Amino acid sequence: MNPIEQIKGKIIVSSQAMPEEPLYEEACMLAMMKSVVKGGASALRVAGARDVRNAKKNFNVPVIGLTKPERLPDNWREVVYITPTLKEVKELIDAGADIIAFDGTLRDRKNSIEEIISVIHKSGKYAMADIATFEEGMNCSALGADIISTTLSGYTIESGEAGNEPDYELLEKLTKNTDKPVILEGRIWEPCQVKKAFDLGAHAVVIGSAITRPQLITKRFVEESRV
Repeated sequence: MNPIEQIKGKIIVSSQAMPEEPLYEEACMLAMMKSVVKGGASALRVAGARDVRNAKKNFNVPVIGLTKPERLPDNWREVVYITPTLKEVKELIDAGADIIAFDGTLRDRKNSIEEIISVIHKSGKYAMADIATFEEGMNCSALGADIISTTLSGYTIESGEAGNEPDYELLEKLTKNTDKPVILEGRIWEPCQVKKAFDLGAHAVVIGSAITRPQLITKRFVEESRV
C-alpha cells in the first residue's frame, strides 16, 4: 500500500516548531512525534531534514517532509517559503521523506511547480501541493501533484485573512472538481471539525497547533478566561 492509500481517512499530525521555540530541540521534537504516534497519528508532517530522518528511523508511518526558513520574513504572506526550491526538495528526498510538501501557490518563485513535481516524481516520491485558493489547487492538480492540501488558505494575500474555522468551502469545492486526494489543513481545533472534513470528502486531515503547539493552546485558554 502506498503512502497516499495509507493516510486515507486518517489523522496526520504536524509536529513542528520554529528554532526560537523550546520544542525545536531535537530530543523534544522526537518526544513529540513519539507521543502523537502513540496517540494514533497515522502519519507525520515534519519540517527539515533532521526531523524527517528521525521520523523515518523511529516510526512506521508515512512521513510528509517540508522545509521552512529559520525565521519567517516580515512579508511572509506574499512570498513562497514552504520548500521553495529544488535545493530543499532534494534535501527532503535524501532524508527519506515519503511525501514532499511544497508551496503550490501562483506566486513568483525560483523553480516552477512543474520542475518541483518532476524532481519529486523522478525520485519515486509523492508531491503534496500546499495551496491557498481553488485556482491554485486546480492548477497543481493539472500539473500532476499527487495531493492537494488547503494548508495556506487564509495565510496569503490572495486568500485573504484567516478566519476561526477551517476552510470547508475550499475543501468541498476542490473535492468536487478534482479526482486528486484533497487534505484539509489549517485551524482545526475540535474533533467535530475533523468529522465535518471527512463528511465533505477530505482524503485526510492534518492537525498541528491544537496538538503540538502548547504556547498556542495555552494562549487560547488565557484569552477565553478574559471574556
